[in-house]
Amino acid sequence: MPPSANVYWRTTVRGSFASTYVSKEAKDYKEKVGWICKAAGIRAPLAGRVRINVALYPARPLDWAKRVKKLGATWDDSVRCIDLDNANKVLLDSLKGIAIVDDGWPVRSLHCDRMEPDEHGARVVLTIEQIAQPVVQGELLGA
Repeated sequence: MPPSANVYWRTTVRGSFASTYVSKEAKDYKEKVGWICKAAGIRAPLAGRVRINVALYPARPLDWAKRVKKLGATWDDSVRCIDLDNANKVLLDSLKGIAIVDDGWPVRSLHCDRMEPDEHGARVVLTIEQIAQPVVQGELLGA
C-alpha cells in the first residue's frame, strides 16, 4: 500500500524559510515500486500515452465476518483505508521514471476502484497499458 500523501511530503520551517521535501517513507516506497516493476519485467518507462487501472484493496479486519452480518453488502464501508485520491498521487509519483515517463500529460486515462478486502491482505493491483498514438490524416489538414 502506498503511504498517505500526508506522510509522503514533509515540510521544515526554519525562521521565515519553509522547504518541502519527499519523506524517507516516500523514498522507501518508490524503491519498493522499482523492485516490483523490475520483477514484473519492466526495464524502461513506457513512452507516450498510457492508461492506468488501480485496484486498491484495504486490509481485511479480523472481525470482518461480524461486520458482514451486521452491515450486509456494504460492510467494507466500515474498513479503514487510504483515500483513493491520496493513493493515486503517491502511486503515480512512484511510477514516474520507472514504469511511466511522467505522471502528467502521458497519463490519458486513470481508473480507480476501492475493492472489498479479501484474504490476500492490503495491496494495490495496478495495470498500465500503452495507448496508440493518434494518426492525423494529412488530407484533413488542408493544403
